[in-house]
Amino acid sequence: MAKKRAPFRRRTFIPTNLSCYFCDEKKVPSYKDYQILGKFLSDRAKIIGKKMSGVCSRHQKILTVELKRARYLGLLPFSPRI
Repeated sequence: MAKKRAPFRRRTFIPTNLSCYFCDEKKVPSYKDYQILGKFLSDRAKIIGKKMSGVCSRHQKILTVELKRARYLGLLPFSPRI
């Protein structure tokens, strides 16, 4: 008789913010504000998803483009600092 596996459990997360930062501040993400964009990067320099960051869909799409633009210009790192 085969062993029964434990049921798969999804990882639960606790949203840090329930409202979009950019909607509240009435701002649009820009590569020039790299200090603000740095808040939406993980410690491994990866872009944080909208469920974890609390950003709406519209601003998340703009945010990813602006983060990539800031990385290309050298304002933000591509990889974590060692």
